[in-house]
Amino acid sequence: MIGLAETAYLLCAATALFCVWLLLRAFVRTGVRLLLWSGICFAALALENAILFFDMVVVPDVDLQVWRNVVALIGLLCLLFGLVWDDRTRR
Repeated sequence: MIGLAETAYLLCAATALFCVWLLLRAFVRTGVRLLLWSGICFAALALENAILFFDMVVVPDVDLQVWRNVVALIGLLCLLFGLVWDDRTRR
């Protein structure tokens, strides 16, 4: 049976995926690169939430915290790179 915590993990992943869809759809329409980098970041955060679900529900005896943190870090670094790159190309 799926409890409240497991439902929250899945809803967080679904929300992040919905944000990815919205951001990438807006990127295709407008071509603003910051939307692309934000979409990539949210895709990594959605993957991180999926790994969290697997870590806590599917294989609770295996610690996947390092993998979750690495995926989240990669997503945030992509967003940071996009922010810095867009700022430098505007100058």
